[in-house]
Amino acid sequence: MHDRQCVVLIDDRLEDRHNPGVAHGEALVDYFSSNVREARTRRGLTQDELARLSGVPRSTISNVEGGDGNPTLHVISALADALRLSIEELLSPPRAGCQLFRAAKLRVQQRGGVQIQKLLPHAIAGMEIDRMTLRAGDRLTGTPHRPGTHEYLYCERGKLSLHVAGERFDLRAGDVAAFPGDQRHSYYNRGTTSAIGFSVVTLSPLSDESPS
Repeated sequence: MHDRQCVVLIDDRLEDRHNPGVAHGEALVDYFSSNVREARTRRGLTQDELARLSGVPRSTISNVEGGDGNPTLHVISALADALRLSIEELLSPPRAGCQLFRAAKLRVQQRGGVQIQKLLPHAIAGMEIDRMTLRAGDRLTGTPHRPGTHEYLYCERGKLSLHVAGERFDLRAGDVAAFPGDQRHSYYNRGTTSAIGFSVVTLSPLSDESPS
C-alpha cells in the first residue's frame, strides 16, 4: 500500500484516491506538505533537527513544507521514519485538529506490580507523561535521565513516598514534588490502599542539539 502511494505522488497522470478527479500532483503534495509540517511541530522539532534525524537537507524540508518541488521516494521514506509515521499517513488527508484515543489504545507497561500507562499517544521530543498505579506496599525504581532533566510527581490518590538522593518526601492527594531527573529516585506506596501518581518528565536537550 505504501509503495502504491509513492507511485501516485510521483506520476502526475494518476488521480488522488481520496478525491477522484483531482490531480494528485496538487492534492497529495498538499497533504504531504501539511502533514510533515504538523508532525514536526507537534514533536517540537525545528527544520534543522528534522534534517539531522532524517538525513534530508534542511532546504529540501523547507521546500516540502512550502508545497514546492516533487519529493522523491527516498525523501518521503526518510521523513516518515524520522517522524515515526507511515508513508500512507504522510500522504493521507490531514487529520482533524483533535484526536480521541480510547484508554484501550494507550500503551500500558507492568513493572513488578506497578501499572504504568503512557499518556502521550504521539512521540513528543523531550517529554514523557505516565500514570502510575501502585498497590499498597508497591515500590517502583525510577530511571535517572541525563543532567538538566526535570521531573514532577503528582499524587492523585492515596499516599506516595518519593525517595530522591537519600531524602524522603511524603505526598498526599493533590501534592506535587519537583526534583532533578538525573538523581537516583524511587516511588513507594506507604498507604493501605492503592495509590495513583502522575510522572511528568521534561528531558534536557542533547548536547549536539541547538536551540531553535
